[in-house]
Amino acid sequence: MNHSIDFDLIGRDIKKTLYDYVSIGSYTDTIHEKEIEPFFVDLMSSFPYFKEHPEHFGLYSIPGDHLGRSVCWALVKGSGTETICMVHHYDVVGIEDFKTLKDFALKPDQLHEMLHKNMDMLSPEAKADLESGQFLFCKGGCDMKAGGSIQYTLLREYGNLALKGEFKGNVLVIGVPDEENLSSGMRGAAILLADMKGSFNLDYKLMINSEPHQRREPEKGVFSLGTVGKLMPFVYVRGSMSHVGKVFEGLNPIIILSEIERRTELNMDFSDVVDTDETSSESSPPPTWIYMKDSKEVYDVSMPVNAYGCISILTLTSSPSEVLAKLKMICHDSFARVIEEANQAYATFLKNSKRQVKDLPWQVKVSSFQELLMEAKRDHGQEFEALYEKKIQELLEDFNSAKRSIINCNYELVNFVYDYVDDISPRVVYGLVPPYYPCVSNLEYEKADEKINNLFPMLLEYTKNNFNQEYIKEYFFSGICDLSYIDMKNPEEIKNALTESMPLFGDFYDIPLESIGKISMPGINIGPWGKDFHKLSERVLIEDTYDRTPRILDAAVKYMLR
Repeated sequence: MNHSIDFDLIGRDIKKTLYDYVSIGSYTDTIHEKEIEPFFVDLMSSFPYFKEHPEHFGLYSIPGDHLGRSVCWALVKGSGTETICMVHHYDVVGIEDFKTLKDFALKPDQLHEMLHKNMDMLSPEAKADLESGQFLFCKGGCDMKAGGSIQYTLLREYGNLALKGEFKGNVLVIGVPDEENLSSGMRGAAILLADMKGSFNLDYKLMINSEPHQRREPEKGVFSLGTVGKLMPFVYVRGSMSHVGKVFEGLNPIIILSEIERRTELNMDFSDVVDTDETSSESSPPPTWIYMKDSKEVYDVSMPVNAYGCISILTLTSSPSEVLAKLKMICHDSFARVIEEANQAYATFLKNSKRQVKDLPWQVKVSSFQELLMEAKRDHGQEFEALYEKKIQELLEDFNSAKRSIINCNYELVNFVYDYVDDISPRVVYGLVPPYYPCVSNLEYEKADEKINNLFPMLLEYTKNNFNQEYIKEYFFSGICDLSYIDMKNPEEIKNALTESMPLFGDFYDIPLESIGKISMPGINIGPWGKDFHKLSERVLIEDTYDRTPRILDAAVKYMLR
């Protein structure tokens, strides 16, 4: 493809688009995300290409979305079928940490001035970046409307070339909501992409995401050739309640959950390691617990009935089944350890009281959610099944009206099922809470596709020659992103695992596995350098945003479509 873009001019257009984009408070999982839609329509309607081809852009309503949100899509068709896709998300996290500066969070220039007057709110590194004038501070500019503004501006230029008959191939840009929550946007986009593949005769060659990249060394940029996966297992512990004066008559679920937490938090046995070549490897960060709560709502002198928590586990290769098998073993060992220590304490207590020593009645019992559900169906049959379906619909209504979070809905459903299990002995129940992000990388694509194999070397040479800038590659973007839904290995295995282990799978949450199979393609993240995502000091490098990243993106498109 021989095309040229005047990059000396488009920086100002990226800036204007970015400032307009950022000014919209499209906060995650709120109706305000829909305010992006008229902005998108107005922007595309102003491009010469789409004035002539209005059928090549639009809004795709995400099936079943509780807020009625849409995927924004725009396609420039040149000659041939080969297609490059670009994706960015347009939702942003909240501004709670902006304190007295909330009114300026979406106004970059004013925020810049106000931060100079409130330097004590910034870390030393953020202060230095503010004073340097090299970074743009604002909510959502870094994560990730800068990337979206670059993509849209390039799309306009490709459209101008297509109108002249000078563009070989096709470029499709999609803007999606909800990346920061459950990725409803990208899961919906997978269906859209599968439909467009047929209706527009598109041959997908590469998905380019433009999330900001973080740097280990200031002078070295990063290209990510894939992304980590994410699982969120839950652990529900039902104990045996007693008065605090009779502690050995009960079993506190908090101590069992705490022991499970202690054995899993930062446990490197859950960390996948992948040898990316003969001299280097990548490792996923170890797990961390993100939610933990007992069942008590008010104070009284008794133990809680149950305790519940969720742990975030990032993966590079592990399947849901493999992760849950490790978790099950830890739940079993933790339960056994608690019982052992309880018996030791009880023996000491009895000796001190001059009484005969004996063991407590507790036995280790660990069940998957599916096993718990089967027990309830066995114990109460059709009566339970009807009530179970009713409960799911009640929780779905609460979730869609924002009365309950996805984590709380899961807890309530497990708690409900437990009430219909006749065996009331203490037990640990485990499973998965949405969302699920598959891990993907280009490692296998590089073995089968020479062009993909040479993509990073080409970009490395380009950045050295044009910017004297070194970039390194990683195969797994650690920030979690929408690239998870462009490729999937073993979809049937994944579907079976989620059906078995995720109580809310199907009714609350689904993944279009068939559509992802139809669109499977390699991916890469090419985005500007950013820092402090989700924080007051969120910022993006100005040079990258207005000059360097647009050129790199264009180089990747040229290379893939040549």
